[in-house]
Amino acid sequence: MQFHRKQYLDLMTFGRADRPMFVELFGPLVGLENEWLAQGATPDELTLEAFDWDYVPVTTCGGATGVFGGPPPVVLEETDEILIRRDEMGRRTKLIKSAATIPLPMDHPVHDMDSWVKIKPLFTFREDRIDTEAIARARAAQEQGTLVVAYIPGGFDIPRELMGEELSCMAYYEQPELMQDIIDTMKDTSLRVLERVTDTLVIDQLSVHEDLAGKAGPMIGPTQIETFIKPYFSSVWDLVHSRGTQIFDMDSDGNMWRVLDAFIGCGVNSMHPMEPAAGMDVVEVRKRYGTKLAIRGGIDKHVLRTDKESIRKELEYKMQPLMREGGIAFGLDHRIPNGTPIENYRYYVDLGREILGLPPRNGAHKGWRRMAF
Repeated sequence: MQFHRKQYLDLMTFGRADRPMFVELFGPLVGLENEWLAQGATPDELTLEAFDWDYVPVTTCGGATGVFGGPPPVVLEETDEILIRRDEMGRRTKLIKSAATIPLPMDHPVHDMDSWVKIKPLFTFREDRIDTEAIARARAAQEQGTLVVAYIPGGFDIPRELMGEELSCMAYYEQPELMQDIIDTMKDTSLRVLERVTDTLVIDQLSVHEDLAGKAGPMIGPTQIETFIKPYFSSVWDLVHSRGTQIFDMDSDGNMWRVLDAFIGCGVNSMHPMEPAAGMDVVEVRKRYGTKLAIRGGIDKHVLRTDKESIRKELEYKMQPLMREGGIAFGLDHRIPNGTPIENYRYYVDLGREILGLPPRNGAHKGWRRMAF
């Protein structure tokens, strides 16, 4: 079912929700399509249209806050197995076509203040970051029910992309002036862009990609968040929230328990995908934080590779009455893993709809469609 932006905002801000939302956030991992084909999946199942997933149409706000104005990516090498490019930040990146959709950097452009100064113009404000025609299109789409989203660069994510994980984590201690200048630059640009955008458009959701944790926990702690990231996030959130924005959503994998309080203190009020394999239990999150934190995802993707009884147990726990009081879009905690039988996925969808009181699939209604691999 297609949600209107007002329905989605009501649901995710714990208002009056017409019905639960059951979603597929990311789609299959590379290679699963071939497995499902061999198991007799239909074309509509491969696109996921057959499963009638709930979704809300989304558009960007018309203001660019991240990397901007760099040289276009250049292909350096390509075979059937790999794709190596030089990206807009000057990094060489490598994509393993059979295993991934996101390339990994092979090198990083920033090591110290001098190297940061050279690339800093890609992050500073310039007038052409404001696309007035795109803002007008977003406003028209919003009137028809589309959710308007503004994306800001991550306070952890961008330094990691610029320096790599080890150097960026050490920079909080060894090069704090460098870290502060990177984050202050992103803050200044984001504020100037979004102030202009929100002069004529209400942004529905502020979104940030951080991805700062693994199974063992986050790579930075509350002190680094309070010192470096909070002034950035809070300033941007205070601006857009004062002009009507209702949701501040963060995307991070891994075990985020130790930093949830710190990010909520920055204004974050929604998070995904909440990975059970990393120790994130959305029921416990709801018990601890109540209406302070909305959730997307949280259902263990790995259980789909087991058996129907395990799938039932997972859904009955995650979809219990406490979790059906709003503030959640039920869905898997990341991409559908390889080794998931199509029959198990069908069962997962149909059982979830039954538990949530949604009508059975009938083939006539088609929902969210995944992008092609």
